Amino acid sequence: MIDVAVVGSLHLDIMVKAPRLPARDETLMGSAWRYKCGGKGGNQAVAAARFGARTGFGGRTGDDDFGQRLRRNLAAAGVDTGCVGVDFDRGSGMSVAIEEQAGEYGAVVVSGTNLAIEPGTITRDWAALWTCKVLLLQNEIPEAVNLAAATLARNAGATIILNAAPARPMADSLFGLIDVLIVNRVEAAMMTGTTDRSVALQRLHARGCDVVLTLGGDGLEVMTREGERIAIPALAVEFLASHGAGDCFCGALAARIAQGDDLLAACRFARNAAGLFVSTPEDAHDQMTPAAVTALGAASP
Repeated sequence: MIDVAVVGSLHLDIMVKAPRLPARDETLMGSAWRYKCGGKGGNQAVAAARFGARTGFGGRTGDDDFGQRLRRNLAAAGVDTGCVGVDFDRGSGMSVAIEEQAGEYGAVVVSGTNLAIEPGTITRDWAALWTCKVLLLQNEIPEAVNLAAATLARNAGATIILNAAPARPMADSLFGLIDVLIVNRVEAAMMTGTTDRSVALQRLHARGCDVVLTLGGDGLEVMTREGERIAIPALAVEFLASHGAGDCFCGALAARIAQGDDLLAACRFARNAAGLFVSTPEDAHDQMTPAAVTALGAASP
C-alpha cells in the first residue's frame, strides 16, 4: 500500500560552485563540483519518504551510470522503485547547476529518458501506484503522462497535487483533475500573464483548485477552493542554500496530506520542512525527520 505516488523526472545534477553566475560569453572559474541526485520528481519522492509517507515512484532512467545512481538514491531513501523503468536507447536525464557563493543557483536541464515515458506504460505497468492516497506530479515530464496518471489516480479516489514547475500552458482536461496546485511567483506570473500576486491567485483559483503560492523568504499564500486567502510567513532561519527547497516543500506537503492533515496544516508543516532544509548542510539532509520539522516550527515565532 502506497501513501504517496510520485510520477515525474529523475536527473543527475552536476553541481558547480562559482562566485556568481557567468555573464553572456563569459568563462568563469569555479571552485568545486559534485554529483547530486535530482529531478523534481526524484527530490519530491525522497522528501515524501523522509517525512513519513510510504512512497512509490514512477519514472524512467537510462541504462547508464547516472541511472544506477538515481535508482540507488531512491531506494536508499525508502522509495519503492518497482515502477522505475530502464531505457536502453536513451541517456538518463541530467542537469548542470551553478551555485553562487550566496547559495542561489541557476541550472540547465537535459531531459533524456524523462521525455520517453509514455501514457501506455502508466496504464499497463504501473498498477502498483494506484493504491495511493496522494498523487504528486510536476512539469518535467510530458503533459500526456501527467494527464494519464491523474486520470488513473482520480478513478482510484486519490488527492492530486501538481507542482507546475517549470511553468507551461496546461490543458483544461488536466487542470480539471487537480486538487492542489503549487507554484512559485515566477510560475504564477507565467501561467497567468501578470506579476500582480492577487490577480494571479484569483486567475489560478478560477480554474477550480486550491492554490499554494510559494514566495521563498516571504513565506507562502494559500487560496482555497472556497476563496479563503491565507498568508503563512516564512520561518526566520539561517540560510545556507535554496537548491531543492521547493521540492522539499512539495514532498512534505504531499506526505502530510496523505497522513490526514488538512491543506493549511500540511502547508505549515511543509513551510517548516523547507525552513529546516535551507538551514541544514546538504550532507545532513538525510537526517531531517518529522520530529525535527515539528520542533523547528514550535521554536519559531
